[in-house]
Amino acid sequence: MRSRFIALFTAALCATGASGPAQAAWPDKPIRIVVAFAPGSSTDIIARLLAPQLAAQMGQNVIVENKPGAGGNIATQQVMNAPADGYTLLMHSVAYSVNPSLFANAGYDALRDLQPVAMTGVTPNLLYVHPDVKANNLAELLALARGGKMSYASSGNGTTTHLGAELLFRTLAKVDVTHVPFQPAAATQAAVSGQVPIASTSMPPAVPHAKAGKVRPIAVMSLKRSPALPDVPTVAELGYPGFEANTWFAVFAPARVPAEVLERLNAEINKALGADAVKERFAALSLDGQPTDRAALRRYLEAEVAKWGKVVRDNGLKAD
Repeated sequence: MRSRFIALFTAALCATGASGPAQAAWPDKPIRIVVAFAPGSSTDIIARLLAPQLAAQMGQNVIVENKPGAGGNIATQQVMNAPADGYTLLMHSVAYSVNPSLFANAGYDALRDLQPVAMTGVTPNLLYVHPDVKANNLAELLALARGGKMSYASSGNGTTTHLGAELLFRTLAKVDVTHVPFQPAAATQAAVSGQVPIASTSMPPAVPHAKAGKVRPIAVMSLKRSPALPDVPTVAELGYPGFEANTWFAVFAPARVPAEVLERLNAEINKALGADAVKERFAALSLDGQPTDRAALRRYLEAEVAKWGKVVRDNGLKAD
């Protein structure tokens, strides 16, 4: 009898796994994407476009939660300290790579405290003005700025909408234009309302207003013209060869999330970027979805940290 019991017990262990109860397949509960900026920002738009597609693919709800503040640092720190189980993710922009250089204490190391999961998109930055501003092109805008004190809105300290404008106005054109940082969606509204005469933002929040005539596009900050606004010249075309300042968006996870979960997330996000509905919406907003493997994204992130860190240091820029 005793030998029979041992045999049955051994068979049971083999059936269930000698290490104990089987682990539940991931994901087995909703996934939360914490967005580093306010509703209506490009970062938020992308998260909300991808969330339903990811939910359909993975069979779990994908919840988008906005946590704006401190240039995205509040959301970053929250996700950095979240359980490393893959259920809490961060949707951030290029500012993620800039903030550790820009802030005296951003509260995180961009290459150590979180892991890059997937690139979600890249968009050119756009320089535009309120319709009452008497400038129809970049040369007229720079002449107007030289003639009197002007200000421009950006999508926040440390974004490439800020750094790109500083590079153009101060370094290249030698024009003193006052920077007024806003939350991303609010920067566009500031230009639409005339609160600030000039704005530099990524294209998604600006394109609908440009097409409606509520703002006047001056120049695109990519090397090539944007299909969303094909008649708007690039800064490079207008006398500043090689000028480029784009905004990218990516998903990050806490540092200790298991590699197999990160690979699954990367594959699912890349698949979502290829969905027809997502591609159509991205194209309409001048967003270029860029499926990327994790190793390539890590290399790109390292290069961006170095590139924008140098711009911050060379220009003596600070978050305050």
